[in-house]
Amino acid sequence: QLQLVESGGGLVQPGGSLRLSCAISGFTLDYYGIGWFRQAPGKEREAVSCISSSGGSTNYAESVKGRFTISRDNAKNTVYLQMNSLRPEDTAVYYCAADYLGGCPRRLQLHPFAYWGQGTQVTVSS
Repeated sequence: QLQLVESGGGLVQPGGSLRLSCAISGFTLDYYGIGWFRQAPGKEREAVSCISSSGGSTNYAESVKGRFTISRDNAKNTVYLQMNSLRPEDTAVYYCAADYLGGCPRRLQLHPFAYWGQGTQVTVSS
């Protein structure tokens, strides 16, 4: 069974950086697109980023463009989200999700990803 485990979250000051990891077991990543989502208390889940199965295509929410970078290492079955210039509004639980996709969904926010991790907390505060 496909499992996803997020790690790398923590407390960071505004302007700081974190790198989140999503480790996948049970299946190879070769044919799976990966999305990153986040949810803050009292707010809707927000689509953050997506990367295609090959890594050749990515997309980002407007709020994180230029600050976050998604990447993948299929040999290690791991997807990363490098987060720079963090802001307090980035505070949320971050989730990775996988689905059998060649490319990223046109409407990432609405795509029903088949597999989800448990999330990792990111807190941006001084």
